[in-house]
Amino acid sequence: MTSDHDPRPVSETGSAAPQEGAALPHVPEAARQVFGERLPLAEGFVAALASTGVEHGLIGPREVPRLWERHVLNCAVVAELVPTGEGIVDIGSGAGLPGLALAIASPGSEVHLVEPRHRATDWLTRTAAAIGLDNVVVHQGRAQDVVGDVVAPVATARAVTRIGQLALWCAPLLPGGGVLLALKGSSVERELTEDARALRAADVVELDIVRCGADVLEVPTTVARLVLAADHRPGVAVRGDGPGLRRGRAGKGRRRDSAS
Repeated sequence: MTSDHDPRPVSETGSAAPQEGAALPHVPEAARQVFGERLPLAEGFVAALASTGVEHGLIGPREVPRLWERHVLNCAVVAELVPTGEGIVDIGSGAGLPGLALAIASPGSEVHLVEPRHRATDWLTRTAAAIGLDNVVVHQGRAQDVVGDVVAPVATARAVTRIGQLALWCAPLLPGGGVLLALKGSSVERELTEDARALRAADVVELDIVRCGADVLEVPTTVARLVLAADHRPGVAVRGDGPGLRRGRAGKGRRRDSAS
């Protein structure tokens, strides 16, 4: 593994060079549909994940063959739920999943990547620069550390913690009516039920489960979409049980031009 300050060089096109002898996964047709003219940036991101991402311990080497379907596209399709041009704060960004994938898929959105590990924030900064992303801001720290400095209409997270704790961490970073998009697996229904009290404490007033990318992915991405109260104030911890929750119907993701 290389040190945090000695990443592999980038190619002349700006993409991170893959590990010697390593074959990059084939670009699927779904990637062309999701990223369009920004596909070269996504290819650069995949190359970085397959090389320096593995070397820095941010992605497992066994994940390289399925980087597109399991990771990059799985995250990028969540852009369907981000209103055009709305800012995003991504918690626990790690290898840029979903943060960097969303920055590529949503060029009009400024994406704040919040990650406590220096080796990860160093890699995120270098990778964003190498592939030519100019809508990314990297913050080293936990969600609690950027309260007061970062506020965005949309918060995202993938495989960070349980939904209740995640909502409590993200609530101070969201304005009234802000939305948390949590990429989750099969346990999402149980978590939403078991963590109902924490969700109320985080000022969540509406929630639903959305399947994103159903038209392009063999396995759509499951997202818990949580909406905060209109009078919620960023940077303020919410106490008590809060208002009742309205349970929305599960559906297919779609891009919205205004906040729900």
